[in-house]
Amino acid sequence: MLKTAKIYGINGPVIYLKGNTGFRMSEMVYVGEQKLVGEVIALDKDMTTVQVYEETTGGLRPGEEVIASGSPVSVTLAPGILNNIFDGIERPLEDIAESSGGAFITRGVSVDSLDRTKKWKTHITVKQGDYLHAGDIIAEVPETHAITHKCMVPPEVEGTVLVTVADGEYTIDEPLVRLELPNGQEKELTMTQHWPIRTPRPTHHRFPASVPLVTGQRIIDTMFPIAKGGTAAIPGGFGTGKTMTQHQIAKWADADIIIYIGCGERGNEMTQVLEEFSELTDPRTGKPLMDRTTLIANTSNMPVAAREASIYTGLTLAEYYRDMGYDVAIMADSTSRWAEALRELSGRLEEMPAEEGFPAYLASRLSAFYERAGMMHNLNGTDGSVTIIGAVSPHRVVTSPSRLHRTPNDSSAASGDWIRALPMQDISRPSTG
Repeated sequence: MLKTAKIYGINGPVIYLKGNTGFRMSEMVYVGEQKLVGEVIALDKDMTTVQVYEETTGGLRPGEEVIASGSPVSVTLAPGILNNIFDGIERPLEDIAESSGGAFITRGVSVDSLDRTKKWKTHITVKQGDYLHAGDIIAEVPETHAITHKCMVPPEVEGTVLVTVADGEYTIDEPLVRLELPNGQEKELTMTQHWPIRTPRPTHHRFPASVPLVTGQRIIDTMFPIAKGGTAAIPGGFGTGKTMTQHQIAKWADADIIIYIGCGERGNEMTQVLEEFSELTDPRTGKPLMDRTTLIANTSNMPVAAREASIYTGLTLAEYYRDMGYDVAIMADSTSRWAEALRELSGRLEEMPAEEGFPAYLASRLSAFYERAGMMHNLNGTDGSVTIIGAVSPHRVVTSPSRLHRTPNDSSAASGDWIRALPMQDISRPSTG
């Protein structure tokens, strides 16, 4: 029996539920008559606080019911992720457009994250009697012309193979392997896994950064080299080329898979990525570059709570492909707007602000995010990496997406005059006579 509660108060994307609801931290909930998606972010004995990933200004009112899902906010991991574009909580925008019947997302729209009817050509890689551990590969699926999807045993699952299906075509929900667990119970494995977005996927151990990620941009590779599994920031004001630099790195970097996260960006920039990547040819395969790319689009006019979640959604998808042994590069554009989303939610929660109005826990959130990058030895014995490259805008620059309003600092940055504005140390040698 799913637990329910009633809305007591509404403050933008934040709603309050009075009393002891029995909900759990980070649990996904459905809010109101339209079943808006939300997440529990605070609990005490008298009040439960939920952030809603969709607009609450369209008629949500106190007294409406909130239903707990019984599980945390998670993503669906299976073939079909690549060559796709999702919103901040892994809902495919193409399916949303068909369901909404227009260019804008309808509140409360419910679509499957991945196509559950498409049959994938599947090769089973295990046999009866094999003992499988967490992360072991049970099947291989040619997801695109560029990438072979490797279906794995979920973390914290192991056992002996009792039955396998023959090679053939299967949907992501059809059983492929049946295991006998150490406790004697049986468990069927499909192509699909579900994983909480705020929980890092487990690995065996981390390697020190030693292998370079060749970006294909000579000035970066020469002057500012990046390691596979490393992190990098591209700083600059609006209009100074951060997004274009990320586009170039995404096109030419020595990475197997690209996860491009448009976090608070303008819609036309995400459209440009989608159009260009579909037209560009991958030099490795001769096929469209989108065959090894996934887009997470959470534009500036979408709710800020979903913007905050989009970073974790993209990161979890990247970790999943890393576990298969691939090198994944994340383009986060931009982490500044993600921080702004944290600032707005913190203000709604009436928390004590720190510098520039950002929450006091911003540094720890940033650290936790970047800590999930790295070159890893996976549970199945393969090696893979997640590299994070984020765009960062100076905090003194106007944070409006519009380019019509610039501060002097922003204007000078765009024109190159910012170099003369920097305090420079006098390094001239004193005269010795």
